[in-house]
Amino acid sequence: MRSVPGAGDVESEQISGLPFLRVQVDRRAISRYGVSAQDVMNAVSSVAGHGVGEVFEGQRRFTLQVRMAAATRHDIEAIRNIPIRTPAGSTVPVGELATLTFEDGPAQIGRENVQRRVAIMANVRGRDLAGFVAEARERIAARVDMPPGYFIEWGGQFKNLEEASARLAIAVPAALVLIFLLLFMTYGSARPAALIYLNVPFAAVGGVFALALRGMPLSISAGVGFIALFGIAVLNGVVMVSHIRKLQSEGLPLAEATMQGARDRLRPVLMTALVASLGLVPMALATSAGAEVQRPLATVVIGGLVTATFLSLLVLPSIYSRFGGEVTATEESSG
Repeated sequence: MRSVPGAGDVESEQISGLPFLRVQVDRRAISRYGVSAQDVMNAVSSVAGHGVGEVFEGQRRFTLQVRMAAATRHDIEAIRNIPIRTPAGSTVPVGELATLTFEDGPAQIGRENVQRRVAIMANVRGRDLAGFVAEARERIAARVDMPPGYFIEWGGQFKNLEEASARLAIAVPAALVLIFLLLFMTYGSARPAALIYLNVPFAAVGGVFALALRGMPLSISAGVGFIALFGIAVLNGVVMVSHIRKLQSEGLPLAEATMQGARDRLRPVLMTALVASLGLVPMALATSAGAEVQRPLATVVIGGLVTATFLSLLVLPSIYSRFGGEVTATEESSG
């Protein structure tokens, strides 16, 4: 993970390094002395503290423990010399009844869904999260041989990104379909709806170019910005085409109505685009907390409105004058 560009603060959970005292009772020895394995374990438990009774002070109750001195708790020879009384009345050291060793054991055992897990954590700096994970997956697959029964899951912010991307994959097509349906219901014809719908790719070009110009990835917030951008861009097309069709219904030829409509709606279209763009400039330049979410959204909307506005004023009238068709007063009123 550390070798992947953009990886920062890579670390793993500390799962080992905790000292353990392993006690292996010699069954033959305890049988010879008549001592039980429980007696051996009770004696060894005095290293950390073995409860032998309770002390009462008024209403309060305290556990009385036998515990070795702090200086000898890590001395294996002192532990082996702990005496145990035998039924015969003599004493025998623990070391003759059991084998005692200090070993390193797990400091913690993490579980998730009834399975053990070890978390490897990293922050991503200077690049997009999805690209970082994709490259990390390739390197791990090429360099790491996972033992049988082991598998890798990517969580944290990347898991949230995957879930949001799945939702966005439904939201964006649904928004585009709804926009076209509303346009079709407004005009009662697929031709003007399709012509106005051309503002969507006009706007998308500017949004993608603005992201590339600022070196930003196509993130979830950028996707939300595209949805808002498509709505504003289509609104400008509706303002333009509706006025052109109104002029046609009043008797003007298609070419003349298109030129007149483009001139009449120049100011409203520019005002709509400028208000939306200037209002998002603070978000596009933000550096405070949450700016990583605000900047892509505002960048997409501003960049998309630039191209959508100019193309709506120049390209859309030209296309409409060629493919718009004639409009009667009855058709306009019904639409």
